[in-house]
Amino acid sequence: MSKTKPSIPKGTRDFGPEEMGRREHIFSTIRKVFYKYGYQPIETPAMETLSTLLGKYGDEGDKLLFRILNSGDFLSSATDGDLQDRNLRPLSDAITDKGLRYDLTVPFARYVVQHQNEITFPFKRFQIQPVWRADRPQKGRYREFYQCDVDVIGSTSLLSEVELIQVIDEVFHRLEVAIEIKMNNRKVLSGLAEVIGERDRFSDLTVIIDKIEKIGIDRVMTELKDLEIAPKYLEQIRSVLTFSGGPQDKLKFLEEILDGSSIGIQGVKEMTMIFNYLQDLDVNATVIFDMSLARGLNYYTGAIIEVVSKDVQIGSICGGGRYDDLTGVFGLENISGVGVSFGADRIYDVLHQTNRFPNTKKSVSSLLLVNFGEAEEKYSLKLLQHIRQAGISAEIYPDHAKLKKQLAYANAKNIPHVALVGASEMEEGKITLKMMHSGEQKIMTLEELLQFLA
Repeated sequence: MSKTKPSIPKGTRDFGPEEMGRREHIFSTIRKVFYKYGYQPIETPAMETLSTLLGKYGDEGDKLLFRILNSGDFLSSATDGDLQDRNLRPLSDAITDKGLRYDLTVPFARYVVQHQNEITFPFKRFQIQPVWRADRPQKGRYREFYQCDVDVIGSTSLLSEVELIQVIDEVFHRLEVAIEIKMNNRKVLSGLAEVIGERDRFSDLTVIIDKIEKIGIDRVMTELKDLEIAPKYLEQIRSVLTFSGGPQDKLKFLEEILDGSSIGIQGVKEMTMIFNYLQDLDVNATVIFDMSLARGLNYYTGAIIEVVSKDVQIGSICGGGRYDDLTGVFGLENISGVGVSFGADRIYDVLHQTNRFPNTKKSVSSLLLVNFGEAEEKYSLKLLQHIRQAGISAEIYPDHAKLKKQLAYANAKNIPHVALVGASEMEEGKITLKMMHSGEQKIMTLEELLQFLA
């Protein structure tokens, strides 16, 4: 009987010890910066009810949700007509009521509403967990990936946006990744939709504009033309999307374009204030005002942020923005928040391609005790207990194998020291310590060993 070769689903990956060391470098760096700026950690379940998830990401996002079949007889709620007609939408709604989380922001909003009486506002939280999207796997795009989110909720102050720029800048500076931070404001885009008489189709406009990095300005204009927008307004959109200059030049240009749109002018004022604050701060990254940045998720309402690597073409490695009433869909209205999400998997790819990872081949163990036999094994177990109690990571080889094999094990795991405890060492109460890098050996007492390793 043939056996199927084991595999994992497309868009997912296994991580070995060396890769986990590199990933932990990313997570620990990000976590340290989050703590430094006063953010607190939370976690939410991998699965959420579909009522929590659906309708928050737009039609495209809803299609990418991984749904989970109901437990037990999941077909009991499906009608015979739906089954026979293969009517997928109502059939899917009938047999699934849960899904894997698409991002960490919507579950966070749900968390805030459920725990509002336990939270001190403004609430500064961070969350480092995996998310899932039923997307087509490709370079830099996975179906399962980690997000590292940081948010402030319960304040409308633009100081939060400024602080998040500082967080982004410090994280990537510590990781030695050269970045460009792009910023725009959904109010600016809403104002543009208003002045061209297309406010009701704002969502359609932003979805198309958001494709500009992938398909280019000409194809974006073609798709906008398909919406039957008047030629003079198409030219106005093109002028906004292609205007070049510094932040102040673009803001002055927008004041003229958006004259008559109160929401558009509000967006311009917000961006003016943010860039004025940033002028007085030491920021390593390049921060630009990108009027073509749209970020297609429906819940963004104010400033939006996207970060790209200067050295690797891989798409966004961090992004986010202001959401004024995401908690309102769960019954808690008028609670504004702003946050960004670091894409750990894409950051990993950037660090790998630019050879910026530190040496992560360090062993978990500092010492290996060689196993010479039953009597030595029993004696070494007591030594091992003392060594570990002193806070030193150590292990004993589990089998009575040849010395050459045990030393090869230490080399393979990059264990720097090996303790040789045979009959003579046991009799004299000593330990022979071998330095694997140099081959040098020293005889010492347990106390001397502990002092040496410490």
